[in-house]
Amino acid sequence: MATKSKALPQPPTIWSAPWHQLKREWMLYHLGDQRLRFLYDKAPVDEWVSVDCETTGLNPSKDDIISIGAVRIVGNRVLTSEKLQLLVKPTQAISAEAVKVHGLREQDVAGGLDIDEAMRQLLTFIGPRPLVGYYLEFDVALINRAIFPMLGVALPQPKVEISAMYYDWKQRNLPPYQHGASIDLRLATMMSDLALPTRHAHDAVNDAIMAALAFIKLKVLLENGA
Repeated sequence: MATKSKALPQPPTIWSAPWHQLKREWMLYHLGDQRLRFLYDKAPVDEWVSVDCETTGLNPSKDDIISIGAVRIVGNRVLTSEKLQLLVKPTQAISAEAVKVHGLREQDVAGGLDIDEAMRQLLTFIGPRPLVGYYLEFDVALINRAIFPMLGVALPQPKVEISAMYYDWKQRNLPPYQHGASIDLRLATMMSDLALPTRHAHDAVNDAIMAALAFIKLKVLLENGA
C-alpha cells in the first residue's frame, strides 16, 4: 500500500473545525479591507492558483515585487486562458544581479501598477484557492509584506510547495539504502525528469505555468503511488 505523501495537498478544511470558525470570524472582524472577505470563503473543490513573483533583489524582507504571474488550476488542467500578468512599479532600484536573472529594467516597470492595486488584483484572482509554487515561501513572504499594511493579515490560503512534492516522489522511488540521499531540486531538472515542457525561466507567468504543470504531474504520481 502506498504511503501518503506529506506534500500531497489535501482538501482544504482550514475553516471547518469550530475553533477555526471562531478564528475566521476574528480575522474577518480585523480585516483591513472588508471587500476582500472572500479570501476566507470555502475554496472551490479541486482548484488551486500557481503564483510567481520577480523582484528588485533576493531579500524578501526588503526588496520589492516588480512582476507577478499567476495561473488557475482546475482538476488536472492548467487554465492558461485564465492567467494574471502584472508589472509593478517598485519604490527602489532594481539590482544589477536581479536584472541579470529576469531581464526587467527600471524603464520596463516604470509604468507598472502601484503595489496596493497590484495586490488587490492578485488577491481577487486567487480568492480562497490554495496556492502552488516553486520555492513559494519566497513569494509568499513578499506578498505578505505588501498586503499587511492594507489588510493587517497574511495570506490565509493553504500553500503547496512543488519542490517538496518532487522530493517526496523521488525519495519514494529510491532503493531503501539510498533513502535520505540528496535530490536535485532545480526547476529545470524537475521539469526534465517529469517529462514536462519548459518555458523561458524567470518570467513570472512562465514560472507559474511550469510550477502548475509540475504540480499536476506530481499530484497524479503521488496519488497513484507511482
